[in-house]
Formats: sequence, C-alpha cells, structure tokens
Amino acid sequence: MDERSKYLRRLVIRQLEGGRRGHLGGALSLVEILRVLYDDILIFNPKNPKWARRDRFILSKGHGCPSLYAILADKGFFPRSYLSTFCQSGAMLGGHPEHNIPGVEVSTGSLGHGLSIGVGMALALRHPSSLITRSIFTYPRVFVLMGDGETNEGSVWEAALSAGKHKLSNLMVIIDYNKMQVYGPTAKVQDLEPFSDKWKAFGFAATEVDGHDTKELKKTLLGLPLEKNKPSVIICHTVKGKGIKQIENDPSWHHKRGLTDEDIKSLYKALEKYA
Repeated sequence: MDERSKYLRRLVIRQLEGGRRGHLGGALSLVEILRVLYDDILIFNPKNPKWARRDRFILSKGHGCPSLYAILADKGFFPRSYLSTFCQSGAMLGGHPEHNIPGVEVSTGSLGHGLSIGVGMALALRHPSSLITRSIFTYPRVFVLMGDGETNEGSVWEAALSAGKHKLSNLMVIIDYNKMQVYGPTAKVQDLEPFSDKWKAFGFAATEVDGHDTKELKKTLLGLPLEKNKPSVIICHTVKGKGIKQIENDPSWHHKRGLTDEDIKSLYKALEKYA
C-alpha cells in the first residue's frame, strides 16, 4: 500500500476522529477504487460540480461515504477542514451522502436503489433530447459503486434487467466484493456465487479484478465499456477494513460509535505500520 492510499485512509480516520463514529470497515475497502476513478477515469470539474458533460458517479453503498468525502475533499470539491466535522450537528457531511454536498449526485444509503437511479441517468444521457455529447465519449458515463451485500436486494436485479434490455454501454457498475456484510460473510448470509455469471445472464459484460491493485484497476477502467452495446460490471475483490490489520474482515467494525482518543490513536498507528 503506497503513500497515497495511506494518505486517503488518514483522511477517513480523521472523519471518525471528528464524529466518533462511522462505517470504517466498508469505507476502507473502497479507497483504491475511488482513488483510481477520481485520479484517472472520471471527467469532472470540482469548480462546477453540475457541469453537464461530467461523468456521473453514484455511491450506492452510501455508508462507505467517508472514503468518498476524503477523495472529494482531496480534489477540491470542498475544504479538507470539513472532514473534521463529520457526523456533527449542523455539519454538511453526514453518515450517508446527500445531494447537497458538492460532488454528490444523489442521496444514497437506502441500499439497492443506486443502480436503478444510474439506469435512469444513463438512459436520459443518451436520449437525443439531452443534447449532451462529448468529443472523447459519445455520451457522459454513469458509474455506480455498490456493496456486495447490497446485491441481495431484488431492486438491483430489476435494474440490471432493464440495463441489459436497453444495452446501456454508458453504464458502468462496480461491485465492492469484500465478502462481508453487517453481521457475517456473504457466503453464509446470502451466497452470491457464481457472481460474474449472474451479471452476464442479465446482459452485462463482466470482469473481475483485485480491488486494491491500482494498476489493474486503472487498466480495466480505461478499457470500458467491456463490450460494445452492453452495460459493464467490474467485480472488485477487496478486503473489508483494508489497511488496518486488527479490523480487517471483522464484522464488528462494520459500524462503530463512541470511539475514544485511544481508539483513534490505535487506528492511525496501525495504518502507519501497514506494509
């Protein structure tokens, strides 16, 4: 794990230090995915977050928002000082993203809804009446990042059927497949395998990558869409709590509250020791 990945994780811990609570495990599994998206893939303008020709990004897994806030602050959508106000009364940054935050397209956190919204956006953006085209890509793209446990929801597969029907090649689905849900492994709660084959059956082009390997992520994301006239899904194999050994794959760290100064110091210390 290089210095940039550690830096972004420090920004995540900084939020928990301010709010004394948060979904740390599921936020840390997202860091490299968001890093590559915002460093190398997405077209956006932090000075004009609603620029018509931007790519749209939806964090359907809304509880992973500390990592999204970290990268948005890093890119200049809002001051980094806001991170210390996370989950405090009257502050902008809450425990789930809201559309009033610069850089956040839609309010999310009610799991299973992000893909449906993304399908609607992708359809609208390619409709002739939208008049939004770009020289690099035919249409602005829509990226939807979901959690693996979230795909237990039936609404996800209804949206997937619609995306496949409409051949939404400007829709890119990314799955944070950390294999842990709120209270245990996905294999025990609701087994998803054969996961890739399910998406293919719904009309998607699918591939699998190491969700913490930035080079592999960048190569795959730059190759989107995976197939012409199909929506794409990238299944990212990740580790819940990645970067802090004592919380990796521990479902008790799905969400923590009442964190003490010692807890925070321990998190920072473990991160710096991580190879």
